[in-house]
Amino acid sequence: MFKTPLEEFMNENPVGKKRIALDMDEVIADVTPKFLDLYERDFGERPPREVWWGKKIYQLPNAAHIRGYLQEPGFFADLPVMEGSQEVVKWLTEHFDVYAVTAATEFRNSLIDKLDWLDRHFPFIGWQRLVLCGDKRIIQADYMIDDHAWNLEHFKGKGLLFTASHNVDEERFPRAENWGEVRAFFEGELGLK
Repeated sequence: MFKTPLEEFMNENPVGKKRIALDMDEVIADVTPKFLDLYERDFGERPPREVWWGKKIYQLPNAAHIRGYLQEPGFFADLPVMEGSQEVVKWLTEHFDVYAVTAATEFRNSLIDKLDWLDRHFPFIGWQRLVLCGDKRIIQADYMIDDHAWNLEHFKGKGLLFTASHNVDEERFPRAENWGEVRAFFEGELGLK
């Protein structure tokens, strides 16, 4: 009997595990090096960390145009992987249903880049568990890992704020500084600690 790809997926992935909504940019995909490279290309110097830490690089004086590069085809195609994320996300998929959830529709040219990037670096998540949206309030999960507090503000599950330069002053949510801390958080949720 023929089964659709979705039916096969559901048979291989039974319901019952708790669900994690996992943001991409600045959580598993490191956008900062790309912005620093663009800043250096446009201004002839790389800003030191103390100049941009606490904000987005395109919030530096005269650098607002750098945000526009997010709209260019290929911007998201070659982002570096956040250190430790592949191993920890792979471990998470053994204990949870992990969905990559990204507000990609704001940057229409990012859709193919993000799908290809995820397939290349996190093939164990799979295309069936990629959610491309504009507003994450639609997301129903038990946990959300995100770098933007506004995505956690209305989230009904447990939010975990992944540290990024722009959120260092945010104090309303539990925080993970790196992927080792993400694993430790979920080990605690599983009662393994």
